[in-house]
Amino acid sequence: MGRYLGPKCKLCRREGMKLYLKGEKCYTDKCPFEKRPYAPGQHGPYRRRIKLTDYGMRLREKQKLKRIYGVSENQFRKYFELAQKMMKRGQGFTQENLASLLERRLDNVVYRAGFASSRTQARQMIVHGHVLVDGQRVDIPSYLVEPGEVIEIHPKFRDNIFLKGNIEAAKNAKTPEWLSVDYDKLTAKVVRMPQLSDVEYQINYNFIIEFYSR
Repeated sequence: MGRYLGPKCKLCRREGMKLYLKGEKCYTDKCPFEKRPYAPGQHGPYRRRIKLTDYGMRLREKQKLKRIYGVSENQFRKYFELAQKMMKRGQGFTQENLASLLERRLDNVVYRAGFASSRTQARQMIVHGHVLVDGQRVDIPSYLVEPGEVIEIHPKFRDNIFLKGNIEAAKNAKTPEWLSVDYDKLTAKVVRMPQLSDVEYQINYNFIIEFYSR
């Protein structure tokens, strides 16, 4: 199955929480979740949210995390399997490894550095060749950034009006501790591996492990 191309705000309403998939719009009164905080569909306003089964709770946590980072089911499963392999090699717990892998995706790093207003916008910038890693153009959003690597906005894209707006907003926001960002040079450096505590969303990773271990 390909990448989801439908209305992103429906995903937030389906999960019953803001996933912040639309950038600045999610922080305004125009956010559809603020106007219609119920499940999508014609019966959404009248349907009571039923109590989820154990399977349903684990599925919803997995869906939330998958949709936040904009990855397919196959991609997400591969990340989970890699996180498990890392644990078996003595490289931390599965929860920490999974969080680190998703956070180190290039599209997420560009977004978390403040160069893009959403992961979708960051993905578009990368695919169009506007992002460099250690001076080399990388057009793969799923590229895993390693500690010490420097992400840089291509010089030809630095006058973009949307980029300038994102930078102004980012200067007033908190930068993740695992990133060092220079907004004058438009560069960001991964100074250490991201940890579970660095994730900006409240997700129950144990439910996700139990979902795939059933």
